[in-house]
Amino acid sequence: MSNWLERAELLLGSEQLEVLNQSHVMVIGLGGVGGFAAESICRAGVGKMTIVDGDTVDLSNKNRQLIALDSTEGQNKAHALANRLKDINPDLKINIVDEYLDITNMRDLLNREYDFLIEAIDTVAPKFHVIKQSYENRRPFVSAMGAGGKLDPTKIEIADISKTYGCKLAKNIRKKLSKARIKKGVTVVYSPEIIDIEKVYVKEGMRNKKSVIGTISYLPPLFGGYCASVAIRTLIGEI
Repeated sequence: MSNWLERAELLLGSEQLEVLNQSHVMVIGLGGVGGFAAESICRAGVGKMTIVDGDTVDLSNKNRQLIALDSTEGQNKAHALANRLKDINPDLKINIVDEYLDITNMRDLLNREYDFLIEAIDTVAPKFHVIKQSYENRRPFVSAMGAGGKLDPTKIEIADISKTYGCKLAKNIRKKLSKARIKKGVTVVYSPEIIDIEKVYVKEGMRNKKSVIGTISYLPPLFGGYCASVAIRTLIGEI
């Protein structure tokens, strides 16, 4: 292994590090949560990644998104992140999917070969369909629930979606999954911290979004780290 992974090897051992090197992780949604999750996956030594996002970098997201920089404004998120990941690990094999997901291309994407999926989409409809298909395909995955409107990092949890409470996004997804006869078996990262509705406002003209929720710099990255931890520990057989 390259020298830059010697501390990971010290923690995990050479065999588990080689497992990561041979693994393929897909990350769908590269915003505040997904971008940091993807970088954590890369820095852990995973050898192949597929990153998915059809959106472009907007400077209004500089407060929480890894790839939101003056130098990347207007760039496609997936391409901007791919450049960063290759700068970390030049040997990384990376597939870029720079398109929005709908039912058709989502089905094709999720039928590809990969070892673990991190789902970090921030809108309900595509999020639900990715979760539902992943569950039905019996592919290992973790889904990030709402990180917006939260301040307390100690409330973040990894849980089955059936155990979630206090998170409006998780509630909406639970209802949709229940109608599809999926009651449990979906691992999520969420926080039960209650959102102050005064920190939310409706904004017109945004693709797939009806509102904007206030966010702080450190919460989405922590959600991303939790998601990455589920992926890494699953791949090496720790969970």
